[in-house]
Amino acid sequence: MRISAAQRTENENRIRAAMDRLLRGEIPPGGKCDIKTLASEAAVDRTAFYGTRPYTHLRTEFERRVQALQDAGEIPDPREAQITRLKAEITKLRERLAQSEQTVEELTDFRGQALARLAAQHEEIVHLRAVAAGTGTVTHLPNSRTVVIGSCS
Repeated sequence: MRISAAQRTENENRIRAAMDRLLRGEIPPGGKCDIKTLASEAAVDRTAFYGTRPYTHLRTEFERRVQALQDAGEIPDPREAQITRLKAEITKLRERLAQSEQTVEELTDFRGQALARLAAQHEEIVHLRAVAAGTGTVTHLPNSRTVVIGSCS
């Protein structure tokens, strides 16, 4: 079915208005910032955006504008922005988890080394006590009393 020039102009105006809304982030519930939602919002058949159909140039313009926003770091679709943010957060959390696991491993190794050193020191102390108790060369001093030797004249 052919449409008149006035209908075509009216459709293009609706498409451009819907395009502007989507690019501002006004995404309808259940929609995305894509051609399907654009066609639905503009009340135009989606197939009119493909091939040699009348609104192919508008699809190209829409895709170019979406890409330009994404290149500038802006994502008009809030769901896409949330997905991007969550992916970045997951990456950071994985890095933190790997760092935490490495720290736990290092501390576990340190604890093992510390316990081995303490055990070796304990064995040395026990050995030295046994050696000291087994020899009679250790002289015990008498209790300390004040003894004055000599006098001052």
